[in-house]
Amino acid sequence: MEVAIIGSGFAGIGAAIRIKQAGIESVKVFERKKELGGTWRDNTYPGCACDIPSFLYSYSFEPNPEWSHSFSPHNEILSYLKKCATKYGINKLIQFGTDIKLIRFKKDKGYWEIMDNNNKFYHARSVISCCGPLNEPVYPNIDGKEVFEGELFHSLNWNHNYDLKNKKIAVIGTGASAIQFVPEIAPLVKKLYVFQRTAPWISPKNNESINQVSKNRFRKFPAYQKFWREFIYWFLEIQGLSQYKDNKIRAWRKKVATEHRKSQIKDDELLKKTSPNYEIGCKRILVSDNYYLTLELENVYLETKRIKKFTNTGLQLKDGQLLDFDAVIFGTGFKATTFGHIYDVIGLENRNLFKEWDITGAEAYKGINVSGFPNLMLVVGPNTGLGHNSIIHMMESQYNYIVDYLLNLKKQPNKYFDVNPEIQKKYNENIQKRLEPMIWNTGGCKSYYLVNGKGKNTSIWPGSTMSYRKITKKIILNDFEISKIKIEKSI
Repeated sequence: MEVAIIGSGFAGIGAAIRIKQAGIESVKVFERKKELGGTWRDNTYPGCACDIPSFLYSYSFEPNPEWSHSFSPHNEILSYLKKCATKYGINKLIQFGTDIKLIRFKKDKGYWEIMDNNNKFYHARSVISCCGPLNEPVYPNIDGKEVFEGELFHSLNWNHNYDLKNKKIAVIGTGASAIQFVPEIAPLVKKLYVFQRTAPWISPKNNESINQVSKNRFRKFPAYQKFWREFIYWFLEIQGLSQYKDNKIRAWRKKVATEHRKSQIKDDELLKKTSPNYEIGCKRILVSDNYYLTLELENVYLETKRIKKFTNTGLQLKDGQLLDFDAVIFGTGFKATTFGHIYDVIGLENRNLFKEWDITGAEAYKGINVSGFPNLMLVVGPNTGLGHNSIIHMMESQYNYIVDYLLNLKKQPNKYFDVNPEIQKKYNENIQKRLEPMIWNTGGCKSYYLVNGKGKNTSIWPGSTMSYRKITKKIILNDFEISKIKIEKSI
């Protein structure tokens, strides 16, 4: 095939649509599960929703007038993705139940050899990796998990068969997932202990329902919905300037979040526990209208003491205190800066991309190409994540670049493109230099944006989304070493 796409979440479906629209027909999408959707298929915990406004969480070429709320619940996002795949004829390109284990570049043939979980092989001139960074759960290093006799699961793998009613539950973690499901389960359970390592910054969500009158207006006047999309986009872009330096926008965001916390929490001790000890924006800023209110409930306890180990009936804290639980739920996020759990990517000189990244930290050119791995492209690759706006905007910038790359490649049969290592090196040195004074490096926190919580920032794009769109509009052929494949003529 001309192009192999690995993954059928937002990144993979969007890439397939844009590549098909560019006139490239020989495309296959490999999906390990039996259904498309990625993050929005896998995360089904109570209260699961997007924390980016609905109008921005869609492809620009396919607006959705049917959102029910300002922030979309996961099932609506999944339905939207399925609708897009059907409308643009992508379903027939997807091969479900195919877990890719290895891709290897065959230098003498100029294509990628792809092996799946059934040891079946495929060949593609180009590979686009759309596996995403939020698909493998992280568990904290707490001894004794195997001795615990109760129920144990991560928010990514929510056990819907387990009845939480009148049970004693422990939730470990206070990140983006936990603050969504904690308010949902608190009214059901007998007791709920929320174990917090670091207090998050939480802003009001203002999640309003969208009535039928508005939906009809969006359907009838697409430009009206586009206006709101643009308005929200630019509001978030301006708000994102707080990440660059200590300015009035950062002070305003801190004031809003602090007032939100103080307006919902009346208990002085709880106010102390929920007060962040780092600068706003250093970690992901969360949004919720009801998390703080939930912590005030009589059956809910915010615990800031450290956990020592699991026991057969619950948890022992570092001070020796023993707590019994029927179930422990991890809301501890994903492997965002490690890659060993993904398929093997073997490039030139037998280099293994993801194993290299686990040692050196992830690097790519414009977050898309990696030197030594010709005709391989990444969607939402290193340093293309955001802390302030919709990742869909970044994906669409990458689609522009990828389509231009593929069309240039098509003009040069029997050749492959490999980004110049020096150009890649200079690009990444500049990225890290720009990140140095920004909030993630200077804000006094450990976050999943950084390797091991404190090292190199391999996640964030240090600029506006428009500046990224500008550099990804087209490829620069001079940035690549173009090699010709030696084809042996048959006699």
